[in-house]
Amino acid sequence: MFFNRFKIKRQLYQIYTAVVVVPILLIGAFLIAYIHHLMVNYYTDLLHSDNYRVRNVLFDLTRELYGISKDISFDGGVRGILSTEFERRQDYVSAVDDNEILSSYAQTYAQIAKIEIFTDNPYLFDYKQFVQVDEATTETLWYKQALEKTGVYWRAIPWKDGYRDAVWDLCLVKGIPLVNTPYHAVLVIHIDTNYLQIWTDSTEYESVMSVDRGPAFYATDSKKRGVALPVTVNYDESYFRYRGIEKVDGQNCFVDVATLHAYQSRSRIYLCSLDKKAYKNIDAIMLSCALIIFAALVIPGILIHIFTKYFTGRITLLRQEMHKVSNQDYELIPALRGQDEISEAFGDLQVMVENIKEQEARAFESQIKEQELLISQQEMEFKMLASQINPHFLYNTLETIRMRAFAAEDKEVANAIKLLGKSMRYVLENIGTSFTTLAEELHHVEEYIEIQQLRFGERIGYERQVEEGLDPEKYHILPLFLQPVVENAIIHGLDETEEGGKVRISIYRRKPDTEEFLIIDVEDNGCGMTEEVLSKLRRDIEIRDMSRSKSIGLYNINQRMKLHYGEGYRVHVYAEPGVGTRVRLVLPAEKMRA
Repeated sequence: MFFNRFKIKRQLYQIYTAVVVVPILLIGAFLIAYIHHLMVNYYTDLLHSDNYRVRNVLFDLTRELYGISKDISFDGGVRGILSTEFERRQDYVSAVDDNEILSSYAQTYAQIAKIEIFTDNPYLFDYKQFVQVDEATTETLWYKQALEKTGVYWRAIPWKDGYRDAVWDLCLVKGIPLVNTPYHAVLVIHIDTNYLQIWTDSTEYESVMSVDRGPAFYATDSKKRGVALPVTVNYDESYFRYRGIEKVDGQNCFVDVATLHAYQSRSRIYLCSLDKKAYKNIDAIMLSCALIIFAALVIPGILIHIFTKYFTGRITLLRQEMHKVSNQDYELIPALRGQDEISEAFGDLQVMVENIKEQEARAFESQIKEQELLISQQEMEFKMLASQINPHFLYNTLETIRMRAFAAEDKEVANAIKLLGKSMRYVLENIGTSFTTLAEELHHVEEYIEIQQLRFGERIGYERQVEEGLDPEKYHILPLFLQPVVENAIIHGLDETEEGGKVRISIYRRKPDTEEFLIIDVEDNGCGMTEEVLSKLRRDIEIRDMSRSKSIGLYNINQRMKLHYGEGYRVHVYAEPGVGTRVRLVLPAEKMRA
């Protein structure tokens, strides 16, 4: 056979192409074209039906308003008012009030927004439906046409609403014939835009309407009102009709334009119906059909490909897992399908990985135990060193020296010894303890600053700011936690300050999300640091270097925070040259409450 001249892999691909790909592509192309044709006709017919519905609404509306205009035009009372030369204003007002036809129509018919009768009779003035024409009105085209032509015609007339915005109304315009009088009158009936919206709007389609060659008097989208129709119209045709797809507002949409001859009028109303969703819906359906055809091609192709690549894929997978092990990544897949030699080799690999994991686990456990022993040894050495000092001996000795200084009337030395004794008592009493109150720690810091003020005098000032409602007595903190930070601020931050130096401690709470934090800021107004020095300090706080003598206090505090509260809590340092330095401690408020 013809296929025997090729390898099996290529034979399978050729059979798949001849039996599956070519027939599916031919049938799929025919079905997509046919479905597209059906969908275009379907949406076009729906849009045409909606356009026809709106045309019927408008035709009934023009017919009904035509009858109303005839009644008003030939009403004797209306003509009498327009023809009379009233000598008194009260007589005119009474005559208008007695005439009920205009008010009755305006109140009874929801489709009427308002009725206006424009007149040039100088004996009349603006009152209710009667309007004295001004120069601007006499210059309008619709007013001139009403005086020159007989019959009813329709116009889109703009007016200003309460916000001084231009509003367009579809209006019936008709001249009222006045006999044996030199005056003229024009009837204008405004159609209510809300009425049009209720009876013509659709949830699926947009409508745009214009009369004769004028701008749009109504549109579902208010931005299209007062401008030309969104499609080109041949106004010279007695009955213009158009269906098709046009680009409106930057997107393709179905368009249906039809002409409506207003009842008993030469005016032509152009109704443009737009369907912006149909084109997208057809595209979505075409895309779905294309995806189905694509799936009909791809799924069998994938199965053929999987079948031909089966053994090669298993070997590749085994190689990948071995490569992961060589890179110390021991997360292997659970199993390799099959029961042949490849599966047995993968089983041996899994056994080897488990042995490596056990050896590493034992080594890691040994490292942890070694670190715990080292920490225990350091604690024992610290306690042994502290136990060598007899606290009572120190207190009694310092008290004796203080009393001698007091007897010698050297109150400054006596006060210094007193502060030193309190500071040593606090340090010795808190050796080996895990907690103290924030209030006691702040008191110890203040005693330390008083001692430094004895040394530096006016060069060092101190300020403490505690958030209102925050009681330091109700929060636990690690002992000897803040004093090294304050010491660092005095020794390094205020070292070059001759006068006016200040250390400020600010304590407040913040809750950026679900967890509440207690924040302690220790600031100085000293020389600050450059960005390079600040970066080095931040590294020194995180990385232990026994050869350096600076930043040991901040390093120890940072380590104590991470060990006690977790890796997410650490020391933050901010500085600016010539402005000062701020050390921020962010602590978990919930864990610190007493």
